[in-house]
Amino acid sequence: MHEPPLPLEEAQARLLALVEPLPIERVDIDGALGRYLAEPLRARRTQPPAALSAMDGYAVAEDDFAGPWRVVGESAAGHPFAGSLARGEAVRISTGARLPANAACVIVQEDIARADDHISLSGEPPSPPHKHIRPCGLDFHMDEQVLPAGARLGPAQLALAISAGHRHLPVRRAPRVLVMDSGDELAADPENCREHQVPASNGAMLAAMARGLPCEVQRIGPVPDAMDALAEALAQADDADVIVTSGGASVGDHDLVKPALEAWGAELGFWRVAIKPGKPLIVATREKSGRRQIVLGLPGNPVSSHVTAYLFMLPLLRALLGAAHPLPQAFPVRLGAPLPANGGRRTFMRAIWDFDTVSPAAVQDSSALAALAASNVLIDRPANAPAAEAGAQAHVFWLENGGIA
Repeated sequence: MHEPPLPLEEAQARLLALVEPLPIERVDIDGALGRYLAEPLRARRTQPPAALSAMDGYAVAEDDFAGPWRVVGESAAGHPFAGSLARGEAVRISTGARLPANAACVIVQEDIARADDHISLSGEPPSPPHKHIRPCGLDFHMDEQVLPAGARLGPAQLALAISAGHRHLPVRRAPRVLVMDSGDELAADPENCREHQVPASNGAMLAAMARGLPCEVQRIGPVPDAMDALAEALAQADDADVIVTSGGASVGDHDLVKPALEAWGAELGFWRVAIKPGKPLIVATREKSGRRQIVLGLPGNPVSSHVTAYLFMLPLLRALLGAAHPLPQAFPVRLGAPLPANGGRRTFMRAIWDFDTVSPAAVQDSSALAALAASNVLIDRPANAPAAEAGAQAHVFWLENGGIA
């Protein structure tokens, strides 16, 4: 007997447990966008390296906040005042400029009256006196951890790394991904599709999803439903870290992906998950030259293929890249329309969230690409969930899907 379909979280955990870390490489900041840190990042400098002014105004000495003062110089960003301040003296200072020695207060220029080199207080002094001062180390100190291992490197993280004194960053090598769709019904050219065929859209869709991460993606297919054709296609996967197939993952007479993988030398891990759409899903591995290749056999229906790629392929690739949290995270929203009771499988409904409420797409068939393309979230419906009224809370997963944003 076959083992029953696995619950989603168990299947995801078993998949991620197969991940072996890819080698670490150091890349230039300009090539690090979207990567994940392989090691904690520590500051090589203190920021700011000295106390700086947060406003345009005048710097005065400690316990000298009433005035009047004589202006003895200027401190601009990148051009600090070289001397120190005595009582009764002030320095014109710009935002981001270094405070002179002995300075303890910056009075904003709007609260100052100036006549030649003499200034006096026309408003209120800042309270507390250091209100407009950025102290040394406000952002971080030398050797402080500024980013943990597994952090995703977005624009702000890259700026932080540069500010902390780094030009190159440690990341995992980009995974090599081979994407292949299979099926006799698939037409490679959508402009030349016969009546008994459908355009081969899954391969392009899955490759595009993988390319949303810093991966090296090769796409082949469509591959006919024939053992020799599948064997020839898999022979091109020797260098791949991940092989993603679409179609042929079920148990029909023409579903040949499992036997083709076994003939190729792969060992089946599991092949069914208790979700809808996407129940038939193959996870297999092959040991090759001292490293592990991971195979994901996704269903052929395009929505099933997309949903399982979202729940399994993308987390797998994030884990290989070194992400600390590779799984997608759901968030609560209010329903804008009622939902019927759910069946015995956990269901992911295509839906549109207008940033107030969420409503399911009218068509939920696993072949309906128009509904998928119009959706920007998946509603997560637990198995056997009762009917839900409009206004009730639901949990959704965000799709970076080209829908409304």
